Amino acid sequence: MQVVVLKLDVHCERTKKKAMSTVCCLSGVNSVDVNDGKLTVTGEIDAYMIVKKLKKICHTEFISVGPVKEPEKKKPDDPKKPETKPPDVIYNCVPPYPPYYHHFNGCYNEDPYACVIS
Repeated sequence: MQVVVLKLDVHCERTKKKAMSTVCCLSGVNSVDVNDGKLTVTGEIDAYMIVKKLKKICHTEFISVGPVKEPEKKKPDDPKKPETKPPDVIYNCVPPYPPYYHHFNGCYNEDPYACVIS
């Protein structure tokens, strides 16, 4: 995951909306945010491809490209947690399957003269 911050030269709401919709359609984009002419894109993305698409709409410049900063995890007050042990397996039973019976009556007829087609 990476964060790409771009400077967009947009003067109207229509251009801003078109730039956002263009970036949202790219594969790998998780979130898009526009504030004060800065476009922030987060996801598994290629920064060059974003700039290439946006240059067709408005003037675009890189501000920064980098990995996503994960929020710091707070350490729990009680560092000792009781370990949970999986329950012991007492009995492992495989469900019984019905026996396979092969019933084929195609070769043997009780009455050999019953129905003969010639």
